[in-house]
Amino acid sequence: MTKWNKTLKLMKRNWLLYVFLLPAAIYIGTFMYAPMYGLIIAFKDFTASKGIMGSPWVGMKWFETFFSTPRFWQILKNTLTLSIYSLIVGFPLPIILALFINDIGNLKAKKFAQTVTYMPYFISTVVLVGMMSVLFSPRSGVVNALLAHLGGSGDTFFMGESKYFPHMYVWSGVWQSMGWNSIIYIAALTGVSQELHEAAKIDGANKFQRVLHVDLPAILPTMVILLIMNCGNILSVGYEKVYLLQNSLNTPVSEVISTYIYKMGLQQQRYSYSTAIGLFNNVINFVILVIVNKLSKKVSGTGLW
Repeated sequence: MTKWNKTLKLMKRNWLLYVFLLPAAIYIGTFMYAPMYGLIIAFKDFTASKGIMGSPWVGMKWFETFFSTPRFWQILKNTLTLSIYSLIVGFPLPIILALFINDIGNLKAKKFAQTVTYMPYFISTVVLVGMMSVLFSPRSGVVNALLAHLGGSGDTFFMGESKYFPHMYVWSGVWQSMGWNSIIYIAALTGVSQELHEAAKIDGANKFQRVLHVDLPAILPTMVILLIMNCGNILSVGYEKVYLLQNSLNTPVSEVISTYIYKMGLQQQRYSYSTAIGLFNNVINFVILVIVNKLSKKVSGTGLW
């Protein structure tokens, strides 16, 4: 009781802080936790006329349906391919960019470089896909015109051929988000003591060695935390860009879990089926997050909890 009394006294003393916290708590409760009630329909044969509670229970029927569908392994493979490819390419590049920007001596040049690199982040997905369609057009696209000038065919249909889809998706995402993702690393690098760099210079360390032994260890906890969070979203490939880039020619490699949920839920009104797939997706993400966090705690001593 003594512990609870101390807690209540602190809450009364700092009640104004809890008032500021209240809007965020209401938002999270309303939009994050309250909708979880609807997950019940993943175990029911939901019909709108009967409602959530009135619909009959079917247990694991929809999960079994998804696992037994002929497209299950293909969809899972496509999702993992895009996610892992994005993680391998998209995780280290913001760190490298942050190290380069941090090394710029001129303050104006540093601000200019940082602004230019994170501006693409504010381009909407629809506009980005439109830009890609124009640039990679087989008839009038700049890329094909350049390839033709260099001796290539100049009529490659980048947006339609399946083998190009993963590269188009991943590298456009890297270009759009690399600068924005580097901001947190730049902020971490500003906290590195210049005395460490001076001491390393006196010991004869070159620039690469200072980056390797001074800068990288300083931002390592930040890198680990962001890597854990990225691994926790390994199956959550956003459907917006994938769906916009999809066509009948590249569907075999572009159909991922999120686009399949969208098509089953909103286009075919199979609400219980799509909810079951979404629940499966989130459970796997949570399990991966817990495993990676536990491994990180053992290896580096840094984790989310």
